[in-house]
Amino acid sequence: MYGDVDNAIQQRQFVPQLRLFSGKVFEDDEQKNQAEFVEKAVEEAVRDLHEQYGCKIFNLSYGDLNKVYDGRHVRGLAYTLDRLTRELGVLFVVPTGNLQSYQLPQDAREQYPNYLFEEQARLLDPATALNALTVGGISLFEATRDAQRYPDTIEDHILARANQPFPLTRRGPSINGAIKPDVVEHAGNFALLRNGAVPHHARRGLGVISLNGGFAAGSPFSEGIGTSYAAPLVAHKAARLLAAVPDATPNLLRALIGAHARWPGACETLLGPGYRSEGRERLLQLIGYGRVDDAALYRSLDNTVTLLAEERIDSDKHHFFELPVPESFWANGRRTREITVALAYSPDVRTTRLDYRRTKLWFNLVVADSLDDVTRAFQRNREEGMGEHSNGRWLSNETRKNGTLQVSRWEFRQVPVRGDKVFVVVTRQDSAWSHDEHRAEAEPYALAVVLADREQANAQLYAQVQAMLQARAQARARARIGGMG
Repeated sequence: MYGDVDNAIQQRQFVPQLRLFSGKVFEDDEQKNQAEFVEKAVEEAVRDLHEQYGCKIFNLSYGDLNKVYDGRHVRGLAYTLDRLTRELGVLFVVPTGNLQSYQLPQDAREQYPNYLFEEQARLLDPATALNALTVGGISLFEATRDAQRYPDTIEDHILARANQPFPLTRRGPSINGAIKPDVVEHAGNFALLRNGAVPHHARRGLGVISLNGGFAAGSPFSEGIGTSYAAPLVAHKAARLLAAVPDATPNLLRALIGAHARWPGACETLLGPGYRSEGRERLLQLIGYGRVDDAALYRSLDNTVTLLAEERIDSDKHHFFELPVPESFWANGRRTREITVALAYSPDVRTTRLDYRRTKLWFNLVVADSLDDVTRAFQRNREEGMGEHSNGRWLSNETRKNGTLQVSRWEFRQVPVRGDKVFVVVTRQDSAWSHDEHRAEAEPYALAVVLADREQANAQLYAQVQAMLQARAQARARARIGGMG
């Protein structure tokens, strides 16, 4: 409701930004095995809240410790969430789940972060859900309150530095190598006491501050750690996005969040640079596309512009988008310009099939002289087209295409050699089992593109892109009038 509670405390100002509904699924009886009916209970609660109150975003901070992903089929609650996403048009935000403190190695300080890549650290159900936003954890604070108060006497050893992976977070990928988690947020930190090396956080300054549900018996605030605290921070951003773009579908919300995510520098320093295959794989498994930078998430800036599109595509078809890139974007010599593309869709799924997704979509970014050149190339070679622009590319099509949220970024230091027009090509190809069940319908998807020109002083990118879009709209209107004559 209030976003960053710790920041609100510091500002001494609590301004509710959203309307929050709380649904209770589990009983308080810790002895009772509730895993058997969790899918049914969650589905009933979601349907009820959606029907009665129109809820569109659901934070579900839950992970089943008995269901560590085995790398094969997606089952359980994850499958339920994937179905409901498509059927109801809602967005689920779920955590990766956490390691338990007893699962840490005895020499956790020396073994961090390598133990996070062991089999026991894989995702918990429902974090494998392809159509949901899965959130991993990163750390923020580097010292307990005692260490801050008595820096010369307390010998607590934190495991992670600021913006490095949360020491208890879990890793992906999901089915067929799909990138999971999608994004990360602050989940707290963990410390070891030197005497006995007992791990603890003990609500002593390393956790995430939140409102206390039991405030009547004590403090109005509480502190905790875990990816269950990270997921609501992302759900809050998604809800604020929905308030800014009321007609946005869950696909568009996911695309926008993915397009504005970046790897924290501290994670690259720890896990290896992303331009090397080993570092890239480790980064994707632990932090996905990164942490959401909300500087330009809710509205475009003069030097950072977000373009949106929602369409439907038929089977074995391409959609071609020419990006409105102004001449000034390429002008004034060598400097860094960025183009980020994010595609999101919510396909029908079947847990009994080896190919979990019925529909497969992906995108390519190509640079060419004209739209005719691009369309001819893709007509000749339906899948590969003319080849994606690879210079300055963050993630290749092969790396990102197995998920239903796909993101990549391109850095341009100068005008591309092959031309100065940039196109995004969306392609659909269905799984074989889809043809056995019913005629394929047009698949809805969302595309978010971010143009960023951060190095040019006094950039007027937003105004220039807006002018280009208006000119295109006027040209289309004139063409329609001429055709009617």
